[in-house]
Amino acid sequence: MTLEPTPILLDNLYWITLLAVVVSSASGVLKAGFKQFDLFGVVMIGISTGLGGGSLRDMLLDRDVFWVFDQTFFIASIAAALAVFLAARFININPKFFLVADAAGLATFAIAGTLVSLMFGIPPLIASFMGVMTGVMGGVFRDILCNETPVVFTSPLYATVAWAGSLLFIGFMFLNMDITWAATIAGSMIFIARLLALYFKLSLPKFRFKA
Repeated sequence: MTLEPTPILLDNLYWITLLAVVVSSASGVLKAGFKQFDLFGVVMIGISTGLGGGSLRDMLLDRDVFWVFDQTFFIASIAAALAVFLAARFININPKFFLVADAAGLATFAIAGTLVSLMFGIPPLIASFMGVMTGVMGGVFRDILCNETPVVFTSPLYATVAWAGSLLFIGFMFLNMDITWAATIAGSMIFIARLLALYFKLSLPKFRFKA
């Protein structure tokens, strides 16, 4: 299954990726804020979060790294990081908002990663996993830089909902659903499922040795 890079498809990919960069960079700044890092440290973590997952995806696909090819994404990442840094000084931001921004970044990057992979002719199952990797790796880089265990390994249904949503998106593509609607529905399902998993503390069984 290969998606032809039509103008509509490329336009959808551009805006999904831009939204993903902004919300992911914002989540990185909010997480770094808990550590009381200075402006440079906060911006670096915001950039790593917003651009990290997509960069790894592009390198694996032997594709021009998206933010090197188009500096708009790099500028958007810095702008989002600076905006949140400044806003936190004047607005009382609930620490839990980090999880909302993180869920939004997970959803949008998972769809963007899947879409790019399908455009490169990657088999559907691998394309769905590329979507997961794109969605979670920015957060992994963020958490490592913050000297914490990555959220993906400990938090309720993180990569799981991203993979389910990526597979749902591919299913919509097989059904020839409009790309905008397919991305919106699948991305929304990832976002909502992640928030519900957090609220109800839903998770997969953890590894444990027999007593």
